[in-house]
Order: sequence, then structure tokens, then C-alpha cells
Amino acid sequence: MAESFFAALKNERVHRTAYPTRAHARADIARYIEFWYNRNRLHSGLNYCTPQEALESWTKSQDAA
Repeated sequence: MAESFFAALKNERVHRTAYPTRAHARADIARYIEFWYNRNRLHSGLNYCTPQEALESWTKSQDAA
């Protein structure tokens, strides 16, 4: 899973952007992970749901149990 994540990060963000400083790169990658990868990007390992949707579904199932 980690290899898949880093491949997506590199292909979708890092290789398309020229960063002037390391701090700028860190901030941009953190935004990518928080606002795109975790909230909008569909993941095949999660039945083509976003991680946010998978978490909400899991939380609801825990509340029902």
C-alpha cells in the first residue's frame, strides 16, 4: 500500500511541480494529502471509496454495534 501511495504522490503531484524551497514542498504535499488524496481520490483497496467515506462507514458500523 505504501508503494502505491508514494507512486500516486509522485505521479500526481511531485513530478508536476517545481518547488522553490523544501518548506514549500512540504506544505504543498501536506495539502495534497489532506485535501485531495484523503478526501477526493477514489481508492481501489477501499472498494472505490475515498478514505473519508471509508472512515465514515466504519464509524457508523461501530456505532450500530
